[in-house]
Amino acid sequence: MFVNGKTANLPIDSQTNDRQFLPTIIQEKPMINISMLQQVLQEFVSGTPNIQGAALVSPDGLALASVLPAEMDEDRTAAMSAAMLSLGERIGSELVRGTIDRIVVEGEKGFGIVVSCGPDAVLLVLANAAVKQGLLFLEVKRAVAQIAPLMA
Repeated sequence: MFVNGKTANLPIDSQTNDRQFLPTIIQEKPMINISMLQQVLQEFVSGTPNIQGAALVSPDGLALASVLPAEMDEDRTAAMSAAMLSLGERIGSELVRGTIDRIVVEGEKGFGIVVSCGPDAVLLVLANAAVKQGLLFLEVKRAVAQIAPLMA
């Protein structure tokens, strides 16, 4: 067979030596509604005391949606969040700790919590030092429960 004046490389059936076109089936994922994700994050940050920001990030480190303080670089924050979860999961595996629920970074100014929202997203939550950890973890679980179905 010729394509644009050149012989096309086609798959050959080994039993009949006939050249065949085999259809390629591409399974497409539904589109993620970014505006809904942005709205969920906005409501989470504004409706939860002591939360300073949140970002939803792809496992590759690209920001999907975010509500971050103005002084934070969205791209850098997204990349670090994905890397932190990936490294945490690896450490959990190597130390035989099982599935990682969350990774917490505690500093003098507050907390950074990273949790998985399924295979396609990582959630970063920033909270100030006055937050009660138990309530923070509960609110993060609620946020993940809202976000995960939007990612499916």
